[in-house]
Amino acid sequence: MALEAPAASGVAGRAKATRVVASHISVPRRVAEIWRSRQLLINLVSTEIRVKYKNSILGLVWSLLAPAMALLVYAIVFGVALKNGYPEFVILLFSGLLAWNLFQTSVLAATGAIVNNAGLVKKVSFPREILALASVGSASVFFFFQACVMVIFLVALHWRPAFGELWLIPVALVPLLVLCSAMAIFLSAVNVYLRDIQHLTEVVVGSAWFWACPIVYSFAHIVEPKLSTHHILGIPLIWIYFLNPMVPIVLTFERVLYAKTGLVPLTTAGHTPTQLLPTWGSMTYVELDAIVLGVSLIFLYVAMVVFGRLAGNFAEEL
Repeated sequence: MALEAPAASGVAGRAKATRVVASHISVPRRVAEIWRSRQLLINLVSTEIRVKYKNSILGLVWSLLAPAMALLVYAIVFGVALKNGYPEFVILLFSGLLAWNLFQTSVLAATGAIVNNAGLVKKVSFPREILALASVGSASVFFFFQACVMVIFLVALHWRPAFGELWLIPVALVPLLVLCSAMAIFLSAVNVYLRDIQHLTEVVVGSAWFWACPIVYSFAHIVEPKLSTHHILGIPLIWIYFLNPMVPIVLTFERVLYAKTGLVPLTTAGHTPTQLLPTWGSMTYVELDAIVLGVSLIFLYVAMVVFGRLAGNFAEEL
């Protein structure tokens, strides 16, 4: 994106600001520009939250009620109607949903972030990646509110999480945020040119991907016994299952919050005690989350490269 820079300092300043979305600007430089514009990112996150609950009587209280109601529906369907027999299934369910909702909310909102802010993109010069990252930021705020709901459920049900392994939550949260940021930046850029991406993302992330994670079913009870004994081209199916980067993250949240790694007696009559969570040690979760972090960092770099190459023509496409 070449510009003729007149001597006037104001025009030169605008030219310099515009260059941050040029394809020839390196990823480290664009990351530096994003960091220098962090106050803009904070303002956009704050704006998204205010707009979401504008003219709402309950306001941010909806951030507590919405996940609680969704959790209640899941608990009734899978814990009462279908009767899987898992003790305090609501805790196991919410443990996985806590991580999943952050991922899903970030990705779905960020995919249309550039298109939905077309007027801002055309008129103001700033690192465009911030629009996608603002969606991740606002989803992180809602994650905090949902975590508060989780604490309320734990106290109300007198459920004791693994306090000695609470440090695993940030270990899983870091790769989750990196993964969300990578997907947000990549999809928001591609969606400008291929608008079907937003609808495809809603289908894949909103439904199919969710069921590929051990959230409404137990990994140790359902997945591991069936997939560990089957192979495709000599590769155990359980390895293929772990190609889903959300699996280790969800399992880590469940390990800390549900915290039942031994045999658990099912509440359904006639069923013997069974294993619901893996019996792995803490370091196994650390290793799995570290792999997710490494892959997500690579994907984030690729997403930044793709974004940089596509961003130069955003104004024309919008």
